[in-house]
Amino acid sequence: MNRSETASRSARTVHPGSPATRTTTAPTRRAGPARVSLLAGVVAGVVCVGLSTAPASASGAEPVVSRGVTIPTFYNPPTELPAADGTLIRSEAMPLGLGIPGLDGRPVPGTATRLMYKSTDSAGQPVAVTGAYIEPSATWHKPGPRPLVSVASGTMGQGDQCAPSFALQHPLTLNGNTVSVGYESLAIYRILATGAAVVITDYVGLGATDRLHTYANRLDQGHALLDAARAARAVPGASVTANSPTGLYGYSHGGGASAAAAELQPSYAPDVKLAGTYAGAPPANLTSVIKGIDGSALAGALAWSINGFAQADPDLRAVVEANVSDAGEAALKDASTMCVGDALFGLGFTHSSTWTTNGKSIGDIIAADPRAKAALDKQRIGTLEPAGPVRVATGVQDDIVPHTQARQLAVDWCAEGADVTYEAIKLPNLGDKILTNHLVPLITDQGNAISWLTDRLSGKPATSNCRAIPLQP
Repeated sequence: MNRSETASRSARTVHPGSPATRTTTAPTRRAGPARVSLLAGVVAGVVCVGLSTAPASASGAEPVVSRGVTIPTFYNPPTELPAADGTLIRSEAMPLGLGIPGLDGRPVPGTATRLMYKSTDSAGQPVAVTGAYIEPSATWHKPGPRPLVSVASGTMGQGDQCAPSFALQHPLTLNGNTVSVGYESLAIYRILATGAAVVITDYVGLGATDRLHTYANRLDQGHALLDAARAARAVPGASVTANSPTGLYGYSHGGGASAAAAELQPSYAPDVKLAGTYAGAPPANLTSVIKGIDGSALAGALAWSINGFAQADPDLRAVVEANVSDAGEAALKDASTMCVGDALFGLGFTHSSTWTTNGKSIGDIIAADPRAKAALDKQRIGTLEPAGPVRVATGVQDDIVPHTQARQLAVDWCAEGADVTYEAIKLPNLGDKILTNHLVPLITDQGNAISWLTDRLSGKPATSNCRAIPLQP
């Protein structure tokens, strides 16, 4: 870590369960070997975690440096946040890294604006979230007003330099310290080509520099995705309004976010006119997903989950502190500033049993502790009926975000009376634990997913296939 990163990302932290702007010095461990506690060293942001004190405003604030990448001061949240969820806090023009000038003078695929907006976190506290809105250059030729698609990115990492909005401007970040690839651009650009506008959330704590990213947190990600749709209406020059049909789109981590948002919309954001939701490979049951990613190429995602949940949930934090070894603390701290590329190279195929004091896996420890099990059960997606039609797609060979738990989400939603289109993507086994079984369906199903969502945005009714699910793998 360079000196500027150490200086700007101090040992002060956002206290879990308190407003984003409240900071406190993390406590040390009272028992066990003499060392910095996990709360201080991993979750609370000692040195490498990189939590900065929230400035009064972006102007004049010191920028955060994460793995050699300077995060623009735009991403520093203000001390005071507006009351209403989805309120646009600030915005600025943002160049697209893969945009080109159009024949009519307008950029293709559209004009991008960087956003910061207000949301509510899983503790019920106000939080600033960043993202980006893209006004398409293409015309919406289908019936009705121009629609909006709120995109939930797949796994990007936990360092602020991994934020999806940052990746739209910098499709490839490669500086010798970090590797980040803006792989969601393909789906985003395909959606823009239909004439729909796009808003993408950075999620809670990814990009915004006041706290650690709460990876896979059901409430945080669902709220952030819905509030992004609200904020898009206030972007200067945006053609979308409160009357614009809204679609939710996400795969993998993003599939979990879009699924959570579809469940939360009736109670949290009834003003968002939800027309349809695509949830690809959704991690609906984290107990099952933990087993899938442990020891896989994407083992770093387990570290991000532990970091985020330990920050947000006192019960999980206590379990983690009691069971993680010195080596585990070091791995979790390192992971907290990693992007996906860094995690693949640095933590790929790591078994969580190497992070614990007793040599048991994180999954086994959670299963044996009622507090931890209850905390993960609160993250379960599928206990509420989603709003509007939903399309759940999952590769039958997916061993990273296991197929069986994604299929169960569709079954659960059908039982609740939802309008579900379930798609079992049948491909051969392309290699165990190496991500191929998880990533290939992302590409092969993308066109069908966008076509299905476009039909919903244009007012075409969906056809549920709940009755046929028992006949599908």
